[in-house]
Amino acid sequence: MTERLLIEALDRLAANGKHVDLWLRDDDCIEPSDALDAFLGAAARHQIPSTLAVIPAHTGEALAKRLEREPDVLVTMHGWSHENHAPQGVKKRELGLDRPIDVVEKQLQQGLEMLTALHGRRFFPMLVPPWNRIDPAVVALLPALGYCALSTFGPEKAAAVPMLNTHVDVIDWHGTRGGRDAAVLFAETAAICRPGAAIGVLTHHLVHDGAVADFLERLFSLTTGHPGCRWRSAADILASPAFPADQKT
Repeated sequence: MTERLLIEALDRLAANGKHVDLWLRDDDCIEPSDALDAFLGAAARHQIPSTLAVIPAHTGEALAKRLEREPDVLVTMHGWSHENHAPQGVKKRELGLDRPIDVVEKQLQQGLEMLTALHGRRFFPMLVPPWNRIDPAVVALLPALGYCALSTFGPEKAAAVPMLNTHVDVIDWHGTRGGRDAAVLFAETAAICRPGAAIGVLTHHLVHDGAVADFLERLFSLTTGHPGCRWRSAADILASPAFPADQKT
């Protein structure tokens, strides 16, 4: 059974009266679609809160209207236009120093204002950089602009705002560009199940295939109600007094 390692890890936590927090971040959201409906429907069936990283330059009222019937969905900001400004031969990035920093700052401010106007209290001012890359000089701007958190991929580190990262990516970006092997995903999740950890699962609903849908259904079924874990929203995790101090610099 491919879930075995994760079940064992969660059982050990529960036996010691401990748990991990799980949270769900879905990137590249723009507008309503069948793919978005499928993703939100799977989460809703298991009462799992989700966080949509929305691209301001390409979204509008249609998405805001669609989300009105989703009580457990937060909206965060996924850069401005998800446009690569890095020179050829350099890894893709929108929030680097390849443009004047005041241009980047203006777009970050514009995007925050736009998503606040569209989504109101559903909008949570956490920045999700496209391709999970951002220059430290841009991070330093975030508190003054009104952002309360930053989310990339991998281990968190000290920053100008609290970081709540994702750690398990369901997509094989460098191979098939479809869903990764479920056994590997369960093992990766199990390996970082430490007491009090906040583990982020990263999805991209627009490119999900049957493998992703199957993995998410199995993950949701296994974890929902298990005493060794709990699914929480990004906002709730960041507001928790137990959130690791070294991620709240």
